[in-house]
Amino acid sequence: MVENKRNTLLLDPKDNVIIALRDLTEGSLISQNSIITKTPVPSGHKVSVCKIPAGEPILKYGHTIGIASRPIEEGEHVHSQNLKMVHYKSKSPATGSSAAPPALPEDKRRYFQGIVRSNGDIATRNYIGILPMVGCSSTVARYIAEAFGGDALKAFPNVDGIVPLVHSGGCAMASEGESMEAFLRCLGGFITHPNFAGALLVGLGCETNQIDRFLNKWGLSDGPMFRTLGIQEIGGTKAAVEKGISIVKGMLPLADKVERTPVPASRLVAGLECGGSDAYSGITANPALGYAMDMLVNQGGTAILSETTEIYGAEQILLARTGDENTAARLIKKIEWWEDYTSRNGYEIDNNPTPGNKAGGLTTIAEKSLGAVAKGGTTTLNAVYDYAEQVRESGFVFMDTPAYDLPSITAMVAGGANIICFTTGRGSTVGCKPSPVIKLASNTEMYEKMSDDMDVNCGVIADGVSSLKEMGRKIFEEILATASGKKTRSEIYGYGDDEFVPWQMGVML
Repeated sequence: MVENKRNTLLLDPKDNVIIALRDLTEGSLISQNSIITKTPVPSGHKVSVCKIPAGEPILKYGHTIGIASRPIEEGEHVHSQNLKMVHYKSKSPATGSSAAPPALPEDKRRYFQGIVRSNGDIATRNYIGILPMVGCSSTVARYIAEAFGGDALKAFPNVDGIVPLVHSGGCAMASEGESMEAFLRCLGGFITHPNFAGALLVGLGCETNQIDRFLNKWGLSDGPMFRTLGIQEIGGTKAAVEKGISIVKGMLPLADKVERTPVPASRLVAGLECGGSDAYSGITANPALGYAMDMLVNQGGTAILSETTEIYGAEQILLARTGDENTAARLIKKIEWWEDYTSRNGYEIDNNPTPGNKAGGLTTIAEKSLGAVAKGGTTTLNAVYDYAEQVRESGFVFMDTPAYDLPSITAMVAGGANIICFTTGRGSTVGCKPSPVIKLASNTEMYEKMSDDMDVNCGVIADGVSSLKEMGRKIFEEILATASGKKTRSEIYGYGDDEFVPWQMGVML
């Protein structure tokens, strides 16, 4: 897929632009090509490999990322000054012919060291969660968790920690409707997540999101590893914190009684995220992750692609990979919802690339989206899910989320992701307890600068040191190791307590 040309990369033989691997001055000779640059071209940006008339498509990844807004000369820098986005409104629900790979024979199945819960669910981590029902009870939840810092858990080596899932929602919002439903799916998905051995719900008492209603919705009831606590009912902050600490202490011996055993890779659910993207994200880290996801799907596992606004302009690729018309229609419906949602709020999805993205060489949302879609590999799209909906199908699926990293990852973990793979070009430090987050760097320069935060350097693909397939296999092995208990860099730093961010899409009253 990627052809190394020393100072440039050609992504697809059909492309009429090539990617600069380093800053090119005016008059630079593109390696193994007779093209001379007519303008300076920053590293990661695009260079035309032929004359492109005004109005003609600009091709990258073999797909259109926009059109020439004026005539472009061979060897010219192609970016915002001569490239504009054109979104094709025609969206056909017709399905394509992509097929899931055949199931592997038993002797080729891969395993990881996981935790099997009593109900058969599979965990990759072993936490106890403290979930506020409302932002007003978040401080109490945090105080309870803070009591177990330092050496407090030394006697319970199999417990990974106590996680306070603090947030600011749960009240001053409509008790019914899509916003509350999405919020409740987040809370329910986290509190029942297999990576939590036990959980404590903490309510204030007068909030919209009442504990009893929440329990009924999720079919939950008090037990040794699931308890509830009301601050107003018990007598205020001090009493609530003391009671909460006592409850968690009672859970710890039971939570510690786990052991890791061999579990098929088919039980892994990987959430896919990209943030702080650069021009290399779609060249190295994203397609390498996509190769790893094809391997996971081949094992019978699940890969969740998300960030609806970052597939915009590339949704036709996913539509061509849907397994049935209902799945295609659901994806179209999500795209149309976002078009209406952004329009009502005075935004345009086309403006999604951030200043940092553009500085890195990404010009249009289609260009960014084509790179983002690469994370999902090449297999059939089996299902499209609402925000934070429980994922039931295996294989490659899509979840409707915003592009903002925190609410997007929150939704995938709520949906059942027991591991997160996060590609980044400019650097990210996000974690998300209770699921580990693997950071995949798209370029070597950033990896070396932020090596304490990165888990895998995919920049070696652009460096000519490793192939995309080799890096995909390395990512897959890193996923298995992490699922078996290897700590990621964000876990070593303790990230993840503050990244629980349910998407509040509705009106705050």
